[in-house]
Amino acid sequence: MATVTFKHTPVTLIGNEVKVGDKAPDFIALANDMSEVSLASSKGEIRLFSVVPSIDTGVCDTQTRRFNEEAANLANIEIITVSVDLPFAQRRWCAASGLDNVITVSDHRDLSFGEAYGVVMKELRLLARAIFVVDTNDTVTYVEYVSEGSNHPNYEAAISAAKAAN
Repeated sequence: MATVTFKHTPVTLIGNEVKVGDKAPDFIALANDMSEVSLASSKGEIRLFSVVPSIDTGVCDTQTRRFNEEAANLANIEIITVSVDLPFAQRRWCAASGLDNVITVSDHRDLSFGEAYGVVMKELRLLARAIFVVDTNDTVTYVEYVSEGSNHPNYEAAISAAKAAN
């Protein structure tokens, strides 16, 4: 498993570590309207999953805004932010932030995404910061488990990987 810290304290990741070349694991999460979202919901699309501990924190806010800006210039690529924030909180945050190029989904109910992608921080019941790019054939083409939860991901590498999967 990937080694991750949160505020410089080691955490235990639950689930299966995903690697480049793996078939993307399926999951069930909740959209902002409480409908279920799965990998199949975006079948045939390139997906960049931007995983954050909580959308209401500084780095997570910046990460989501950055990918929202990038999404405006990316054809045929869906950017999906995943956190354990409640769907209501995600909808409120997106409306207050004026963001409409990213999709936010909540893994609060079952931690299905988190366990499938190996990002559940056991001690906190939050998701570790990570990026996954999945191509149109549901193959994982890029993975970044950010080693420290308060650090930013490599935005440029993630965007390049998403473009290359196109």
